Amino acid sequence: MPRSILIASGKGGVGKTVVSVNLATALAMRGKKVTIIDADIEMANVALRLKIDKKEKTKTLHDVLAGEARLEEAIYSGPHGLKVIPSGISLESLKKVDESKLESVLREALKDTDILIIDAPAGLKTSIPAMRVAEELLIVTNPEVAAIADAMKVRLAFKELGGTILGVVVNRMSYSPEDLKIDEIEALLEERVICVIPEDENMKKAVAYGNPIILKYPFSPSAKAFKRLSDYILGKKEKKVDIVRRFLKGLFGR
Repeated sequence: MPRSILIASGKGGVGKTVVSVNLATALAMRGKKVTIIDADIEMANVALRLKIDKKEKTKTLHDVLAGEARLEEAIYSGPHGLKVIPSGISLESLKKVDESKLESVLREALKDTDILIIDAPAGLKTSIPAMRVAEELLIVTNPEVAAIADAMKVRLAFKELGGTILGVVVNRMSYSPEDLKIDEIEALLEERVICVIPEDENMKKAVAYGNPIILKYPFSPSAKAFKRLSDYILGKKEKKVDIVRRFLKGLFGR
């Protein structure tokens, strides 16, 4: 059975799409058949993060939701065999979208893949169709109160729908005095932090190039973290994740 994993945050700007793209790429690098779909139909970013070439075809999820294209026409090739279903960036195409079709399209995207990564939109209400399809949730947040507050709402909504929460990814951790501690984040969200993505100067460079950081700067701190996250998702090296987590707590007291 294919796995469907929703990457959600509630709050915009926490790096949800960066996590989605790098995790999907890392899983594809592990030999899995992976599909990533940009369910943020209003503020699409996945195509930009992966530098998808639309010269040969121009169809996107917008066209599928408008009834003007089949899903297979909106699938693009990404790195390491990754299948990418981008949303459009045109306001004109957005006007034609029938959002009520999103749930059925997401279910169709589960065919012929091992793992479907769903990049959720920011906000709670707009994420509900994706929540109904996804069986698992990865919560992405920053180590700050505002981001945690929105993540709490996403967590509660997903639990009400009966899904499984994989854990929390804390993105852009700088270990400054202003950052919430790992223990504090876990206490507030009542979920385990399974991955910490450190603040990394290479991230902006990778985004500018339109490449996942695990490909552009594979030995950078954040790239290594994404690789560990993919191992965790696949059920590998779980003990190693615990060791790294304990090391960070001991080193920074967090």
